[in-house]
Amino acid sequence: MPVHKVLVVGGGITGSVLALALAQRGADVELVEISPQWFGVGHGITLQGNALKALRSVGVLDRVLARAVPFDVLRLLRADGELITELSTPHTGGPDLPATAGALRRDLQDALCDAVYAHGVTVRLGLSVERLDQSPRHVEVAFTDGSTGRYDLVVGADGINSAMRSLIGIVEKPRPVGMSIFRVVADRPAEMDCHEVYYGGPRYKAGYSPISPGQCYAYLLDENLDASLVGPRASLSLLRERGAGYGGTWGKIIASLPDDTAVDYRWIEAILVDGPWHRGRTLVVGDAAHACPPLIAQGAAMCMEDAVLLAELVTGEEPLEKALDHFMSRRLPRVRTVLENSLQLAEWEINPDTPGADPARIMSETLDSLTAAA
Repeated sequence: MPVHKVLVVGGGITGSVLALALAQRGADVELVEISPQWFGVGHGITLQGNALKALRSVGVLDRVLARAVPFDVLRLLRADGELITELSTPHTGGPDLPATAGALRRDLQDALCDAVYAHGVTVRLGLSVERLDQSPRHVEVAFTDGSTGRYDLVVGADGINSAMRSLIGIVEKPRPVGMSIFRVVADRPAEMDCHEVYYGGPRYKAGYSPISPGQCYAYLLDENLDASLVGPRASLSLLRERGAGYGGTWGKIIASLPDDTAVDYRWIEAILVDGPWHRGRTLVVGDAAHACPPLIAQGAAMCMEDAVLLAELVTGEEPLEKALDHFMSRRLPRVRTVLENSLQLAEWEINPDTPGADPARIMSETLDSLTAAA
């Protein structure tokens, strides 16, 4: 095994799956998370079949599915709720797994956190990496709390605004896509049984997914509003104002929200490190290396695939340099396809009168391509 002691920087989905997969393969893993508390944020997440496959490989799928809502179709609706078409969703994780599952992000993160602790990973909260010094055999790390450590491999899984990316010498930065998203968790209407998306209204689109027996995740894609609005406590009245004009179940959900509902508002950004994600014995993965608009619902899946494959390769028989090169040859073409197609969908949604625009085709072709092994 080319690495024994590994530092994972970032305790979100990517870092948690990676730490768990490494520990299960015999590595001595330390995970550091800059937040002093370790838990998932409260909004929903869509997990395609390949994400579920990754969760199964690290042993947490059953717990996640116990509260999640599986479904196999996507409905496209007009702004008033009239059905346009119903699409069968490809089983990107294989025929024995649901095509898609909606989940509460907090439920997913809680399952991962518990499994990480249960597998003996050393978890340190409220700190991050301040400095790295590499040699051919190891990496010396100085942490923000004044402590130090020596590792065979250091992995930045610290998200789209990664500090590790620049720390290891990667210059790419995220850029705004040109659209933003409002997100809320709400009571789930009895009729909601899958992901439904509303087109043709006053904004780019609206939609929702069931995420638990009694909850759903609803969103509105809009133009970029003033940056001062970005944050986890945006105005519910603003969401209602911007979402006026959408009917059906979506309109009922938004109208029924209590006045103290937490509304998350973000500009959507994207990044692709279109070259090696590693520098010697350090690398970045997940959203730190590639993050796309959430239009194909593959962001979490791409991150989890990174984590599972990286753990497999760096605990295998190949020398580390070859293992990392092998990792890049497997991952970069796949995430590039997802990113480019997600950006194409964003462009078409921003400019819906584009000649030849065919979002359903792009979504189906992308998901079909992901049925191949990661």
